[in-house]
Amino acid sequence: MAENAPTPAHHQPSAARTSGLLLHPTSLPGGHGIGDLGPEAYRFVDFLAEAGQALWQIMPLGPPGYGESPYAARSAFAGNPLLISLDRLVDDGFLTTADLDDAPAFSRERADFSAVEAFKLERLRRAFARVETSRERTSFDEFCHQEANWLDDYALFMALRDAHGGGAWTDWEPELVRREPDAMTRARAELVADARFHAFVQFLFFRQWAAVRRHANERGVRIVGDLPIFVAHDSADVWAHQSIFFLDGIGRPEVVAGVPPDAFSDTGQRWGNPLYRWDVLAAHGFDWWIARFGATLATVDMVRIDHFRGFQAAWHIPAAEDTAVNGAWVETPGRELFAAVRAALGDLPVIAEDLGMITPEVHALRDALGFPGMKVLQFAFGGGADNLYLPHNHVPDSVVYTGTHDNDTTAGWYQSSEPHVRDHVRRYLAVEGRDIAWDLIRTTCASVATIAIVPVQDVLALGPEARMNFPGRPHGNWSWRLLPDQLTPDHSRRLRDLVDLYGRQPPPPGTPPRPAPRDL
Repeated sequence: MAENAPTPAHHQPSAARTSGLLLHPTSLPGGHGIGDLGPEAYRFVDFLAEAGQALWQIMPLGPPGYGESPYAARSAFAGNPLLISLDRLVDDGFLTTADLDDAPAFSRERADFSAVEAFKLERLRRAFARVETSRERTSFDEFCHQEANWLDDYALFMALRDAHGGGAWTDWEPELVRREPDAMTRARAELVADARFHAFVQFLFFRQWAAVRRHANERGVRIVGDLPIFVAHDSADVWAHQSIFFLDGIGRPEVVAGVPPDAFSDTGQRWGNPLYRWDVLAAHGFDWWIARFGATLATVDMVRIDHFRGFQAAWHIPAAEDTAVNGAWVETPGRELFAAVRAALGDLPVIAEDLGMITPEVHALRDALGFPGMKVLQFAFGGGADNLYLPHNHVPDSVVYTGTHDNDTTAGWYQSSEPHVRDHVRRYLAVEGRDIAWDLIRTTCASVATIAIVPVQDVLALGPEARMNFPGRPHGNWSWRLLPDQLTPDHSRRLRDLVDLYGRQPPPPGTPPRPAPRDL
């Protein structure tokens, strides 16, 4: 091990076997077209506790950008305005019941993001008009002061996007693209009210989210968040910190992220995210990453790092290329980065998403850092007995899933699998396949992996119509929603039985969660 590498750490969650469910808050039931942080979020937490589940895994909470993807957020620090509960705003006095009387007839089954955004943002502006004369103005001002290190740039970025008709920041006036001091001063003065509105929206989001998380922790439920390694180009992060990314003189990416061709794609995957200039980050003590981890771990109790392999090496694709074929692996100073983050924040309760094209160097980095990796049962079948995703090859310091948000549901996967794969599943699990989703749920709970996570769609044994995301499909994702009362006491009992049978007992309610990291 390198002399300056961090000492392998014993990962906190290994202390006890636990289980949980995967459901993004946008998928919760609710009356305003999308899941939110209102009563249904509390009901779901209560269901988790009654079912013996210690974990609620979510996706990134940021304001989604292109394709409504939570993995392409407008900010790595901000929250999603569409998750704000309007009902809670009525309770708080920011809205009246009359403000909600003319709500459209939204679908219960799917989130219509554009219609929801138009309706909610108009109501949020009504709430903003009342804050200056409310008793909450002092709390709002304190929030703006405490979060200024990211909030000032984000609020101005969003105000400028509104002023430019939603256009990408690289299409703004050149002096704003370059963030010239005089232009920034003028923009702040001209857009002070609009920027303050976007700051107010963040105040509402984080207050509501903190209340949901507090309720979860009091019921013995921990939140597992998600931190994508890359950020969206059209984001406040890239606009405000251009020096840490490979950009040309007018702000466009010089190289972009993705993965090379493999068995699943002849041309690889070109994601388009700008790539980091790690030399610049290192010269500043990785302060941007420390701030990002600190903000995330102040919001959730654990965090899954998406595309962990990028902390060992990332696939650099020239921005002019239309596909990911012509790229190169470029090493990343992952050990140095995490040493700096740990020195600033202490222990990191992290799950490493180590799926895909994984090399021995990536495994070595993960093991040196003491992070558990992921085991996905849908990847286990159809090959030989040495497949690392097969349960007999699992290791305790890992997290086992039936599938993830990028997979089909278990029922859909099984239905569409080749006959030899289905045969392998039946023979390996000694089942007939009539209740395949719960067969795999039982298998996750029986695994030696310390943590077991199941998407709610699998608890409900839903088919491909309930799939959350199709990787590579730019639109039409992320919209599935849980129906009211679709999770029943019978589902709770079945989950609780597996918890008891396989020793995945949650901590007693009221057990203190991981302490929040110190302020940065």
